[in-house]
Amino acid sequence: MAKLDSEMQFLKQLTEINGISGHEGQVRIFLEKQFSEIVSKNDLSYDGLGSITAKKTGLASGPKIMISGHMDEIGMIVTKITDEGFLRFQTIGGWWSQVMLAEQFTVTTSKGKVFHAVMGSKPPHLLSADELKIPANIEEMYLDLGVKDKAEAEKLGIEVGNMIAPYIEFRELANPKFLLGKAWDNRIGCAIVVEVLKRLKNESHPNIVYGVGSVQEEIGLRGAKTSAQMIKPDICLALDVGIAKDTPGTDMSIKLGDGPGILVYDSALIGHLGLREFVVKVAKEEKIPYQLDFLKHGGTDAGTASLTNSGVPSMSFCLPTRYIHSHTSILHRDDYENAIKLIVAVIKKMDREAVNKITFD
Repeated sequence: MAKLDSEMQFLKQLTEINGISGHEGQVRIFLEKQFSEIVSKNDLSYDGLGSITAKKTGLASGPKIMISGHMDEIGMIVTKITDEGFLRFQTIGGWWSQVMLAEQFTVTTSKGKVFHAVMGSKPPHLLSADELKIPANIEEMYLDLGVKDKAEAEKLGIEVGNMIAPYIEFRELANPKFLLGKAWDNRIGCAIVVEVLKRLKNESHPNIVYGVGSVQEEIGLRGAKTSAQMIKPDICLALDVGIAKDTPGTDMSIKLGDGPGILVYDSALIGHLGLREFVVKVAKEEKIPYQLDFLKHGGTDAGTASLTNSGVPSMSFCLPTRYIHSHTSILHRDDYENAIKLIVAVIKKMDREAVNKITFD
């Protein structure tokens, strides 16, 4: 594999951290280090659930703009160690059984030790004709640590409640702009938050930007709610992944490399019309490509943030991504770069007058 440039090294580090919902600590430590190079320690804050916020003040009397990327990825937690040393588990976040069998996972103990495991899978030779016709049942699945019995697993420090995360290494694919990673949902949103703040570090802007790494999005958009209650933003932009529709069997409407997606609606939010019109106008003025998208099932941090306090105009930026909620998601570097450019441009034009017009006109 070719040597990665500094930006890709950053994404590699961020995606390969294990941090499922409720276990985001290592991701938060990573983001805290990144934020500390951009803002002062006094401008870092935390909510009671574990989300982290970096405050970048442009104009102290300006509106509050919250940009949020959730730190958690989907995974599981250990619920039982069988006598034979296999692990039963509870899924955390939305899994489809077809993408789980025979995949590699990591199990992290309470002391931070990490062990590899494989999802057990019957070979076709042992499957009946009926079993071959139906998807595997998650309730019957187990992880194989490669130990002889329960006592050996427990000696390693494995116990109920341990985090189980997908395992795969980040890499650039045949076209190096196509990027493979295990946790694009939603470390790419966290990466965009960091990069936007970095590019605003020495720039003037007519507002106060709050960059949030939120927790527990995959199990109910929880961290964005508590963070928004703390920040009391005037505008919220959630940064997440969308579903690419450029593979066989789809309608080819949303494509990798054609620009970040702007969600018209999802199951948690009807994207604020005035805010969307403002963002689209900026994109056209700056000649930044974008795609209008929708999501029938699922939502983003914008959903709960929009309902805090007296209501917050909110919308979602979602990078088109193939094969989300699996080990092997793919997105496009150009979409990442254009999302950063667009959000920076929007923030530079988001003054009090613009916010009032978006909110009340």
